[in-house]
Amino acid sequence: MQDPLYRTDAYTREVAARVVSHTEEGGVILDKALFYPTGGGQPGDSGWIDWDGMSLSIATTVKGPAGESVLVPSEPTRLPPVGAHVTQRLDWDRRYKHMRVHTALHLLSVVIPLPVTGGAIGAGRGRLDFMMPAPPEDRDALEDALNRLIDRDLVVSDSWITDAELDANPSLVKTMSVQPPRGSGRVRLVRIGDGDDQVDLQPCGGTHVARTGEIGRVVFGKIENKGKQNRRVNIALEV
Repeated sequence: MQDPLYRTDAYTREVAARVVSHTEEGGVILDKALFYPTGGGQPGDSGWIDWDGMSLSIATTVKGPAGESVLVPSEPTRLPPVGAHVTQRLDWDRRYKHMRVHTALHLLSVVIPLPVTGGAIGAGRGRLDFMMPAPPEDRDALEDALNRLIDRDLVVSDSWITDAELDANPSLVKTMSVQPPRGSGRVRLVRIGDGDDQVDLQPCGGTHVARTGEIGRVVFGKIENKGKQNRRVNIALEV
């Protein structure tokens, strides 16, 4: 199995692959992981697998026991046989919205520098839950601050550190509810900005845009009370 394409090049939309195996539940595992599997608050990718004049609709993607992407068909149907050469095609519009929202949520954690207790990413909207006993005094000011960061068109990049390096820098982990994946000996960091322009650095395994300017304008939705210590901040991409 190669390094997943969703991590090495999140902009790849279509790629040839070979069927490695089927799961007992009817999922398909390929030798090249283009589809992002559900994790870290980001939904699994959807799309299609084409082979021999046939097309299989993929509803979502989940993570297998070894971390592999398992493609889940939209309905029970004939699967491409093991060993078959296929073309996998992303639902790119949906994936790209996930990328834009995910990067916007990282910036939201900069604008609201409080511990994150939860989060979710959708196709065009997302939310973070913060340890925030009282509502923010100026919601519009926070929205403006987020959009100013986006407009700076900061570069988004990644790098890797060891598990030990992460243990020595626990402040890198902002999300209390989702811990970085461990076990491989290294952890991926996503950096927004470079050099003196760096505004965020945190562990993340999801897909992101290459520059913050791709996000476009973001609008705040409801700020909901989710308990004595928690507030949920909803955002959406402006249409």
